[in-house]
Amino acid sequence: MTALRVGVVGVGYLGRFHAQKLAGLDSAELIGVYDAQIDTAAAVATELGTVAFESYAALAEKIDAVSIAASTPAHYRLAKYFLEQGVHVFVEKPITETSAQAVELVNLADARRLKLQVGHIERFNPALLAAREHLHDIRFVECHRLAAFKTRGADVDVVLDLMIHDLDMVLSLIQAEPIKVSAMGLPVLTKTVDIANARIEFDNGAVANVTASRVSTNAQRKFRAFQANQYLSIDFGTGMIQRVTSDGAWEGAGDKVPLNVSEWSAEKGDALFLELAAFVDAVSRDTDVPVPGRQGYAALLLAENILQCIEDGKR
Repeated sequence: MTALRVGVVGVGYLGRFHAQKLAGLDSAELIGVYDAQIDTAAAVATELGTVAFESYAALAEKIDAVSIAASTPAHYRLAKYFLEQGVHVFVEKPITETSAQAVELVNLADARRLKLQVGHIERFNPALLAAREHLHDIRFVECHRLAAFKTRGADVDVVLDLMIHDLDMVLSLIQAEPIKVSAMGLPVLTKTVDIANARIEFDNGAVANVTASRVSTNAQRKFRAFQANQYLSIDFGTGMIQRVTSDGAWEGAGDKVPLNVSEWSAEKGDALFLELAAFVDAVSRDTDVPVPGRQGYAALLLAENILQCIEDGKR
């Protein structure tokens, strides 16, 4: 199979990793990189033995697929341009700033028969992959994603910066329509929301409670799911998974509850490499991408509803 010609647009902190992973893929040929900061692009190009293009338009002429890791406000403009040039697109999360922009990209990709994948990296987290076979008919989910403040990512609020990881994960696992959202949030260090909590109810009766903060002193990325006769917990930071199952309901006699507890640790993996490899493979084989633009749109739309609830609460 001929190696897919790829490029990276936006090679700052995260985009540099994109370029490194794509350069390491046998199924891809890293043609070049582009960044608005010319020196940044030149440094990454030198590191990886590729070309720093002076414009993304020039790069588009040489590639079959692109990874866009620029700042969120630039996602729509860049992704639209590359799709219009017939280039398959991988774009970091959130897919765009607004759901209206996301719909336009999804429709454009469909019309041009191009792949559009969104970088919801937790889908490829080894801990989630190791636990996923045990997750079915989830009735309640609780997610906590807490981090220290970083200027990187501060161009958007915490819902679009951090919480959207868990919104996408919850949507992919519950696979039902959200019908009711309640939320609260407030700014602490920036002019936008820095800490938020949302309760999401689905049309199948499932409920998710999601918290995100970028003003914490200790990082935490934990996921808990409850279903009939099972509780499952994932610590994405350590890779530890705990699964508690019941052989039957407690009947009110005695102190012993029939529980089976198992714990294991997922092997350290490279989620970014996996998701970019999946994108390259889908383009090369003309198969469905694992996180299509339509799902990126769904996560963004839910995030918008949460932000609207927060804003309504302010009023």
